Amino acid sequence: MKITYIDNPGGPRLGLTCAGTIEQDGLFFRDLEGTGELLPYEDWRLSPEERAKDLASRLTVEEIAGLMMYSSHQMVPFRSGMPFRATYGGRTFEESGAKAWELTDQQKKFLTEDHLRHVLVMLLKDAKTAARWNNELQAFAEGLPHGLPVNISSDPRNGAASAGAEYKSGGGQTSTWPEGLGIAATFDPELCREYARTIAREYRALGIATALSPQVDVGTEPRWMRVADTFGAHPGLVADMGRAYCDGMQSDPDRDGNWGSGSVSTMAKHWPGGGPCEAGRDAHYAFGKFAVHPGGEADAHLKPFLDGVFRLDGPTGKTASIMPYYTVTWGMDPGGEQVGNSYSKYIIGDLLRQQAGFEGVVCTDWGITGDPEREMDSFGIRCYGVEHLTEAERHLRILENGVDQFGGNNDIVPILEAYRLGCEKYGEEAMLARFRRSAERLLVGSFRCGLFENPYLDPEKSQDTVGCRQHCEAGFQAQIKSLVLLKNTGVLPIRERKKVYIPGRTIAERKSFFRTGMPAAAFPGADRAAVEKFFDWAETPEEADFALVRIESPLTDGGYTAEEGYIPVSLQYRPYTAKTARAESIGQGDFRETDAPNRSYRGKICHPANESDLDLVLNTRKAMGTKPVIVSVRMLNPCVLSELEAAADAILVDFGVQQDALMTVICGGAEPSGLLPVQLPRDMETVEAHCEDKPLDLAPYVDSQGNAYDFGFGLNWSGIITDERTRRYPRP
Repeated sequence: MKITYIDNPGGPRLGLTCAGTIEQDGLFFRDLEGTGELLPYEDWRLSPEERAKDLASRLTVEEIAGLMMYSSHQMVPFRSGMPFRATYGGRTFEESGAKAWELTDQQKKFLTEDHLRHVLVMLLKDAKTAARWNNELQAFAEGLPHGLPVNISSDPRNGAASAGAEYKSGGGQTSTWPEGLGIAATFDPELCREYARTIAREYRALGIATALSPQVDVGTEPRWMRVADTFGAHPGLVADMGRAYCDGMQSDPDRDGNWGSGSVSTMAKHWPGGGPCEAGRDAHYAFGKFAVHPGGEADAHLKPFLDGVFRLDGPTGKTASIMPYYTVTWGMDPGGEQVGNSYSKYIIGDLLRQQAGFEGVVCTDWGITGDPEREMDSFGIRCYGVEHLTEAERHLRILENGVDQFGGNNDIVPILEAYRLGCEKYGEEAMLARFRRSAERLLVGSFRCGLFENPYLDPEKSQDTVGCRQHCEAGFQAQIKSLVLLKNTGVLPIRERKKVYIPGRTIAERKSFFRTGMPAAAFPGADRAAVEKFFDWAETPEEADFALVRIESPLTDGGYTAEEGYIPVSLQYRPYTAKTARAESIGQGDFRETDAPNRSYRGKICHPANESDLDLVLNTRKAMGTKPVIVSVRMLNPCVLSELEAAADAILVDFGVQQDALMTVICGGAEPSGLLPVQLPRDMETVEAHCEDKPLDLAPYVDSQGNAYDFGFGLNWSGIITDERTRRYPRP
């Protein structure tokens, strides 16, 4: 494939493979329509809105329906054994002899027959391969009617924690940064802005022009499995971090912070706030479908949108897109309707479109329009509250509310059927106008990001940009800043080269994100070679000068089993019996629960899969005698540390960092400066007593030193940190 580039004086660079060019007034334009005449959508001097309006008017209903689809997760390449399957010339990747960057049969089909132009990429082999695949994809699309480029998107891919969930993506050699809570732990929106600006460069070098982020849910419910990806439990901090992130991603530094070829459109999520999941159960599963507001704090969850991502400091103004969550937001609709957010006329049409005045793209979360699974404990379709409708009727219902796009939908048929039903209900003229309005919104992003001028990449430059030394160093420093020192009896820092004992860990059988079985596992506590850059390795406690015990927060089931029904989601390591849980659940009602609508788990027991982590701390304490024991907690969720705090001489919390960052702080190479972006509860009773929607209403744990593990708490070598950050974000 040959890419031809044409430079415009004072204007954009054009990239072409098969389209012609038009010269006018000494300037050059891509002849995407093939008419030889400069059409408004081909004229880069016009605004993205003007160009989108013109192009939308030229598209058929089928082509608009293609724009409304968002692909399922793509792998580059699709290897055998991956959760998402694809073929190359009818064969597996290994059988075909295809290059890693070649298009799959399915990709060619959805580009041609289904007119799909929004592609979600998950795993990328490396930056060079990603750039080559992007070029193949864009060249293929350039040869199709209108030359519509492909807008490639990604879930977060730069976190230091390993990607284990559907909404995380493989790095592709990217720089490594803390997870959401880690960025929040810096209490520094400017760092978040620089983080976003840095990864935006990497995204564009990978061909990615849309980020399915930031996650600006307020993490008020500590049991929720996605709290680690939020910016914490303080609405003001979340709003500031979300605003900084969107500004950093969307602002092109070469265009005075406006939109340009260096921009990445953001899709903020999850409207109207996914944080208050009842009892911590997540809405990926039917057993976690309800968000509740027993504290009357719905406005706190809207704040990161209304005061954050809808009020950017830079000239891009607002986040480009919004993604509602799966949840049925219980009791929010004044009319009493209890349906998933994308199906709610009040939540989307009234609250988002009219009251908040949001005119950007609204895209559903993934997989909400098909028919649901019959089993409650499954990873399936999430058409909550509209199970009785046909698939086409569900699509129409979503469109009627003001949603533009269907996440994870590769099938054009139900969208076209929804169009037919809409024509019968409203008339063809009105339905066509509705389709074109969504088309305009969906096209604007590609115009803003320069994809209509040059969607092509230089693979060598991509390789040099993604994960370059400068980006990696910035990410590493952010990791260090995200570490929170909770306890220190004076043992840290350990500046001398001493012998350290780091015991291995075990985890019992448990369920995966996809609700399939995960076998028990055993693994070392640390990478020995990495440790020996800082300290000598001790095989036993007896020969060690100090111990480092690395554990995770409690790993518990999602809150339901087919055998027991609803069970607690626990934040403590020992088995927990929910004696004080609600006797009657707030959210109730599901076609699978006609006999037992009450979702209470009172009296039920939860057995964490890593109770052994607690035993590891206690046994190491015993084996070390009076020698120092340092505990490092990888905190996926705020947890109850009362079970182990007394056994530790020092406690460090991380929210996703590389081992070297942890060791750098332990040896005194950097001073800890992170602050808790959440509360660590005193016990599970305070968790049961709190309101899922209310920010910072937990009774925090007070340790043996008299320190409360509350929002904004953290230590440095001198003691409790009090600075401008703690004054800026006081506890509400």
